[in-house]
Amino acid sequence: GEQRYADGTATDQDGNTFEWINYGDLDWAIENAEVVTYRDGTEIPQVTDATEWANLTTGAWCYYDNDPTKGKLYNWYAVVGIHDTDPYTPNKQFAPDGWHVPSVEDWETLLNYLMTSGYNYTTFSRSIAKAMASTTGWEGFSAAGATGKDQFLNNISGFNAFPVGRRNEAAIFAREGKSSLFWNSDGLKLHFLSYDKNYVTFSDPIDRKYGCSVRFV
Repeated sequence: GEQRYADGTATDQDGNTFEWINYGDLDWAIENAEVVTYRDGTEIPQVTDATEWANLTTGAWCYYDNDPTKGKLYNWYAVVGIHDTDPYTPNKQFAPDGWHVPSVEDWETLLNYLMTSGYNYTTFSRSIAKAMASTTGWEGFSAAGATGKDQFLNNISGFNAFPVGRRNEAAIFAREGKSSLFWNSDGLKLHFLSYDKNYVTFSDPIDRKYGCSVRFV
């Protein structure tokens, strides 16, 4: 595959501008979500306290390590717009107008597009992590094709997945520099890249209290 560059920019409900690239039939944001409100302006609360985070059943976000210089992480409840504890209240929209949080099917479409467009590092299926990973931030790793090896060769697809890390259901932060983990709207599993692998992989179903990155489609 050839090096890809942004095809355009868009603006979210909070006025943040993000770049996007067209991959086949879908336009994907090539920056992580930064929103702190739902589409209608309702606040998504920032939760720093570990105990509070671990007990959440509604949407929230945090910075990794509660450090404003690092990336925003969202629980799954925020991603699907669960903003209060009333089960009869309609969910809100997390993504800006015209965009949505990718489904499992959207992710599959993206990965298949990149594989068939020549972005694989090897002939092994899904060995496109290096082509999707950012050129900085990854922990070093010696295996050929790993995202942590020769990082200047990363990101020819332009997707620019940065290893923000995650917050787990117990509110513990981990894997900064090692993983880039993304929610899908189905909440069934995570799509992620790791510093020591050359392929994109999937988690088993995880707790929806996890804090992970989000992209718009």
